[in-house]
Amino acid sequence: MQAWSNKDERQYEHIKESQLDSGGSQRKAAEVAARTVNKRRRLEGRTANRRTMGTGNPRAPLEERTKDELYNLAEDHDIRGRSRMNKNQLITALRRSGASTM
Repeated sequence: MQAWSNKDERQYEHIKESQLDSGGSQRKAAEVAARTVNKRRRLEGRTANRRTMGTGNPRAPLEERTKDELYNLAEDHDIRGRSRMNKNQLITALRRSGASTM
């Protein structure tokens, strides 16, 4: 993961100062500023959203992957109804689609 750029640092300080000027606590101002900068970085694709990115180790059995990894793999295989499936249902659907041979 890349470190913040100078622009990110400036944005962080600006948001933090704005929060403090509005009467927020030092801790809350720092949290709001960091979350805002990190969200912008994530939306620009400069940092990964750990929960929703990736499909796991391709050599790992489907049962050893997280539900989020299985969901992303199902999305890659255009499996319909994946958002309503639990982990076991995702595994079954992926096997039917041939994803277990990856």
